Amino acid sequence: MELQTWIYLVVGLSFALYIGIAIWARAGSTSEFYVAGGGVHPVMNGMATAADWMSAASFISMAGLISNMGYGGSLFLMGWTGGYVLLAMLLAPYLRKFGKFTVPQFIGDRYYSKLAATVAVICLLIASITYIIGQMTGVGVAFARFLGVSSDVGIYVGMGIVFMYAVFGGMKGITYTQVAQYVVLIFAYTIPAIFISLQLTGNPLPQLGLGSNIVGSDISLLQKLDQIVVELGFGQYTTTAAGSTLNMFVYTLSLMIGTAGLPHVIMRFFTVPTVKDARTSAGWALVFIAILYTTAPAVGAMAKTNLLRTITPGVVMSGSDVFAKDAALEYDKRPDWMKRWEKTGLLKFEDKNGDGRIQYYNDKTKNADTLAKADAAGWKGNELTVNADIIVLANPEIALLPSWVIALVAAGGLAAALSTAAGLLMAISAAISHDLVKGVFNPNISEKGELMAGKVAMAFAIVVSGYLGLNPPGFAAGTVALAFGIAASSLFPAIMMGIFSKKMNKEGAVAGMLAGLLVTLFYVFAHKGLFFIKGTEYLSVIGGPNSFFGITPEAFGAVGAGVNFIVAFVVDKFTKAPPEHIQHMVEAVRTPRGSKAVDGAH
Repeated sequence: MELQTWIYLVVGLSFALYIGIAIWARAGSTSEFYVAGGGVHPVMNGMATAADWMSAASFISMAGLISNMGYGGSLFLMGWTGGYVLLAMLLAPYLRKFGKFTVPQFIGDRYYSKLAATVAVICLLIASITYIIGQMTGVGVAFARFLGVSSDVGIYVGMGIVFMYAVFGGMKGITYTQVAQYVVLIFAYTIPAIFISLQLTGNPLPQLGLGSNIVGSDISLLQKLDQIVVELGFGQYTTTAAGSTLNMFVYTLSLMIGTAGLPHVIMRFFTVPTVKDARTSAGWALVFIAILYTTAPAVGAMAKTNLLRTITPGVVMSGSDVFAKDAALEYDKRPDWMKRWEKTGLLKFEDKNGDGRIQYYNDKTKNADTLAKADAAGWKGNELTVNADIIVLANPEIALLPSWVIALVAAGGLAAALSTAAGLLMAISAAISHDLVKGVFNPNISEKGELMAGKVAMAFAIVVSGYLGLNPPGFAAGTVALAFGIAASSLFPAIMMGIFSKKMNKEGAVAGMLAGLLVTLFYVFAHKGLFFIKGTEYLSVIGGPNSFFGITPEAFGAVGAGVNFIVAFVVDKFTKAPPEHIQHMVEAVRTPRGSKAVDGAH
């Protein structure tokens, strides 16, 4: 069969599976709609959690970022994986024991305040909607390349699929659909990696192939990659950091605590019967996540190697001069995969010196030797732009793998984006219907009315997220990292203090959430177009890019979290302590069941 036929077949079957599961797992009560009835098996919940958590950013973008950044991209691995461990160990079991299945409900009850719950809903909506832009964009990219439609049409189709299993099935439909989506995405990620690892190193395990020698050579894959990228004027693949050490640390921390504060992941721990099952499912989820995350560095390095081998024929394996005339690929002889990806706009060629060949190097480098070689070869600047988002999706095509493998990758990319989009939509729906409509405006609403409100809120959220995917705002670049920063600066501190500080009161929590959110959003918007006019010049409000100790906007969530904690504790010192029953409740949540109370006499 032809490639396009394989793609239609595999993607079509996966969509039919998701819709079939949604019809089978329709939600008939608010319990099934919000927490899947609370009866999901821990292993299945672990798979669903992994699919919910591993978004289009994990499947499509992360290996691409590692491929582009090398060592610097490890901050995403450390941040997202470390954040999940933080969530599983410090937050999820206590929240599960508390018994409130949404973050705003926990914050509202813990801080005995509808205002606190409302502020939490606002923070949740901003973080979730920002996050979902990236998922819809991922759906558009995958559809545009693999199904031969525009990215806009792809987003419309994705909206329709999510509507089918999220609105009708609620958390019950989403949970079992995510189990299927995890199976699809993990096979789609690992099978090409195994093929490519065998091609390059002869080792079937990508994790081991990353450190193995290239087939027929006595030099390792990473050593050879270091040599080539340095000659091309890029930083050494295995050592170059992402900006300053401070920025890399803060960025990693922001991703960690942002992960722990993401509401759609926290909700997953209420779909199992007991607190013990919540801990068990957290462990299984980490295992399922680790399969992809330990494979990602190999995928990134091998994709980079294959890309350079395509653009500079013979260089990667033979070690010939990367600036030799015959080392650059003739544009007219470019492979079919490049032609296909050029149509998406994510791969662009500009013939700056008119020689009909593709020159690819870092023309912004300070490496004088690289610039001298490029000038001597008649090169007039880098001519190829490769978007990081295509690395995973294009990798099997670059490596000339079988058509069914390419089709499987297409289905996997869509599964990753749709699974996280559904989880985010569930969190948005619950925040509006359960936390606002029932918790604040109409406490006496019937179960049937609340269920209908949840479905309407879900449908509305799908329309809004689709619109933002079709018309991404100006600050949409890096939206996934930005969403983690918003969750880190607003929700995470309030949850942590709510569990581990019985003295934290409602005034401190509300002031902290607002301060953390606002300072983070201000820093972000100040970089993304917030200017004032002085004469005829536009000047940045905060004095230039990364003006706060070189910290990038996507990394600023950790700073916002620090502001949140400081403001909360300062306000708490000057306001009334929480009621006694709230303090006892916090102590009870942290006390293991079956343990005896300890007093001064024991």
